Amino acid sequence: MANPERYLKPEVVRQIKRLDLRAQFIIRGFLHGLHASPLHGFSVEFSEHRKYTPGDDPKDIDWLVYAKTDRFYVKKFEAETNITGYLVIDASRSMGYTYRQEMTKFEYAICLAAALSYLMIHQQDPVGLFVFTDRVRRSLPPKSKRTHFADILALLTKLIPEGPTDLAQSLAQVASLLRHASLVMIFSDLLGDVEPIIEGLYRLRHRGHDVIVFHILDEAEVQFPFEGSFLLRDPETGETVDVEAAGFREEYRATLHEFCDRLRRECAQARVDYVLLDTGMQFDKALMEYLVNRQARF
Repeated sequence: MANPERYLKPEVVRQIKRLDLRAQFIIRGFLHGLHASPLHGFSVEFSEHRKYTPGDDPKDIDWLVYAKTDRFYVKKFEAETNITGYLVIDASRSMGYTYRQEMTKFEYAICLAAALSYLMIHQQDPVGLFVFTDRVRRSLPPKSKRTHFADILALLTKLIPEGPTDLAQSLAQVASLLRHASLVMIFSDLLGDVEPIIEGLYRLRHRGHDVIVFHILDEAEVQFPFEGSFLLRDPETGETVDVEAAGFREEYRATLHEFCDRLRRECAQARVDYVLLDTGMQFDKALMEYLVNRQARF
């Protein structure tokens, strides 16, 4: 198992510290008003200002700031700024595949999860963990302590991808376990029927969660570099099929493109972030590009 800590290079950490996963959550208003008033039984403290956006309560506008800047800003409270994140990681047998890359899909997912959990804990946001195959198999409750980062890595690096997958059932289970609006980060190759997967994502969104899907494929699953006749074996069912690469390549690529494009469209409709990655990409560069683009949108 690759050690994900070695991928958290100092320069990557420095860049991550400048980013803020919370921006999208705050602007969409999932948490705004839920904990921002003592009338709801919470003790909150003024934190900082942010630009006024449609949907904000006009009563929160700081008119002294407006008088000085001629721009509308609202007060942001500590309770409003914190979110809870959950890493939801596919540990089924298919995630253990690699053809010629250094990392399997599962190891690649661990590296992404390590960087994102570091980011959240650095922002003092609690992050929890769900590991699933055909159902949720392991979990860690959300915490924001620095030692929790080591706990997450310790659990993940001891796991071996095995067993069948049922993403839809696992997402339904995760949705039933989450009690408050959270940031749900899913890491999976999404191998399975597309309809139940989409239904599971919509269920999470309907319950008020912000969702990011990291669709992780092996570089060979995207490029299909095989030549001649060979035997394809389903890692989860054991079923095999004889394939002639030349006659199968274009059909395979077209089917994969259609599958990914369907997921991308459905995620956009549900306001779910969809990030397609393959193990031939440097995970840190791919992640940084996504995070920068995400922050720029909000």
